[in-house]
Amino acid sequence: MIHVIGIGLDGIAGLTEPVRQIIESANLLVGSDRHLSYFPLHPAERLVIEDIGLTFKTLCRQLIRWNSGSLENPASRNIVVLSSGDPLFFGLGRLLLAELPADQLDFHPHLSCIQLAFSRIKVPWQDARIVRTHGRTLDELLTVLREGASKVAILTDDKNSPSAIARLLLSLDLPNHYDFWVCENLGGADERIQAFPVQQADDIIALESQTFSSLNVIVLVRQLGHANDRLELERLPTFGLPDSSFLTLSDRPGLMTNREIRILILGELGLQPGQIVWDIGAGTGSVSIEMGRLFPKSQIYAIEKTSAGISLIEQNCQRLQVRNVISIHGSAPDILDRLPVPQRIFIGGTGGQLRTILGFCGGQLAKGGTMAIALATLEHLNEALNWVNEHQWDYHILQANLSRSVPIAHRTRFYPLNPVTILTINKPEL
Repeated sequence: MIHVIGIGLDGIAGLTEPVRQIIESANLLVGSDRHLSYFPLHPAERLVIEDIGLTFKTLCRQLIRWNSGSLENPASRNIVVLSSGDPLFFGLGRLLLAELPADQLDFHPHLSCIQLAFSRIKVPWQDARIVRTHGRTLDELLTVLREGASKVAILTDDKNSPSAIARLLLSLDLPNHYDFWVCENLGGADERIQAFPVQQADDIIALESQTFSSLNVIVLVRQLGHANDRLELERLPTFGLPDSSFLTLSDRPGLMTNREIRILILGELGLQPGQIVWDIGAGTGSVSIEMGRLFPKSQIYAIEKTSAGISLIEQNCQRLQVRNVISIHGSAPDILDRLPVPQRIFIGGTGGQLRTILGFCGGQLAKGGTMAIALATLEHLNEALNWVNEHQWDYHILQANLSRSVPIAHRTRFYPLNPVTILTINKPEL
């Protein structure tokens, strides 16, 4: 039997008595220099893990030798493999199971570094996303952050260090903020837990000035409420607001029209001062607010079917001091007949009623007016084109496949945004 035993930075003190007895009876101790150093007087043969492949070959040769009966006392055959924390949590357990029969392995887990990290910052972690960046790319972390995970634990390495993770987090311009914890040497005498702000470039400079132990875990906890309420309006651009300017749904923080797509939509609509504009499926109100800030004498009607969305639209208007966006709670097209005739219409969401909404909007749109529709699927594009061709109106299509640059360690790469097709339709003057 091979006993795979998890051990923490507290060494022997953190082990239970039954586990200590297993280790005491071992004929062969396998582990890193650090793990083996906890047992300086142990009489067993030692195998230091330096190269995983060579270590497994040595283990297999030892098993063959023992199974051949070369030991005088077969009952004393006992191998102990020491591993950090829980061997089956990003540990040696997976590698051992890939090489050796499961019935020859017995696992004795210790507390994992993730358990200890969340315990230290006193945050429940049953819904946390665990990302290992040790020796890997940051693709998985990028996806998790873009999805707006509420809690993320990150296993780092020298390349993907706390400062590198912080630079990546800041560069993404997320519509939410995270508390950023660095937890070092968990369970050891020199354990250290620190929280850092990561909301502007100066915060990254302060973080880079720190020296961290190689044994560290980063924990990100999405801030409740809206910590980004501290908005400095005078520093915002007139056009193309950062995504982080807007409050978003707590359970779907990434569900909004990205800055780059908003810019394209406003360009496609060809807005002019003093117009009536409908924004159907307004969501958080990001497109409506961009219109309202650019053209304060226009009237923007933000139509949204969810009460949560309406609340966000109103909060975002208040925080960005936009007063010409009127939120309308209801489903299109049922709610639209009470609105004034628009010169421009943007359709960002249809709730499965695309053709019906197009029919009503086409009838209500002023002559010479323009509609722009953001479409995510080929089926919806085909449905919209069929409607346009039946009416023989002019149109053009813009397909946007955009990527943002993100810092990866000491290099820069591109990370794609979701592709969007914008169909722009012009109603004839006559």
